[in-house]
Amino acid sequence: MTPDVLLQRCAELVSSGERCVMVTLVEASGSTPSDTGAKMLVTTAGLACGTVGGGRVEAKAIDQAREMLEADASTCHFVDWNLKADVGMTCGGRVKLLFECFGGTAWDIVVFGAGHVAQALTRLLVALLCRVTCVDPRAEWLANLPQQVEAIQLASPADYVESLSSKSFVLCMTQGHRSDLPVLKRLFAGDTTYPFVGVIGSKTKAAVLKKDLAEAGIPSEKIDFHCPVGLPIGTNHPAEIAVSIAAQLLEVRDALMSESR
Repeated sequence: MTPDVLLQRCAELVSSGERCVMVTLVEASGSTPSDTGAKMLVTTAGLACGTVGGGRVEAKAIDQAREMLEADASTCHFVDWNLKADVGMTCGGRVKLLFECFGGTAWDIVVFGAGHVAQALTRLLVALLCRVTCVDPRAEWLANLPQQVEAIQLASPADYVESLSSKSFVLCMTQGHRSDLPVLKRLFAGDTTYPFVGVIGSKTKAAVLKKDLAEAGIPSEKIDFHCPVGLPIGTNHPAEIAVSIAAQLLEVRDALMSESR
């Protein structure tokens, strides 16, 4: 399969919403099953097309690529394998492979509220490899979001909680305590746990929310959220708050990815 055909297939997969990894043999020395420049595409289902030589080295490369997809990796990865020591082959060659992820990442971020901080934050997030959804009852605020953001207008934003996955990073940034509370009740009332729940506000607000959630019958061990959300940096300017929140999201995401390896 020529590189042009393989690149076209990669574009087709990405256009259909499927993530894939392009594996390229960037250097080969000694006795190896393929030549420099060989490529293949891997999806979560396995080999999609192309080859980097077949056999054990290709099987190991496919496993590596699928692990990247399952771990929501969104960066390049480079390996330098001795075919005997690292792959278990009898030939004494060496291969260097480049793994490149393409397509949208499974990193899902859902923002409840489309106010000033959400407006600034979503403009930062759309520059990252993630899927951003914003839920708010106000059409005029949703209209100002970046076009890459999925805008959901709901009179009762808490109803959208049922659409969240267990991998969703959730930010509660509505107009205030009264509209935050229904969202948090729905988040913690079910059996689903989320990797991150952040609420904009002060430590005092956090204490009041926890009290109200407990009074609503939510077990204390299930009430787990970051408030104030964001790293302790910057001022109260919406853009600086947005930077602090984005930094915390990245920090938590990377920590979770490290734990899963």
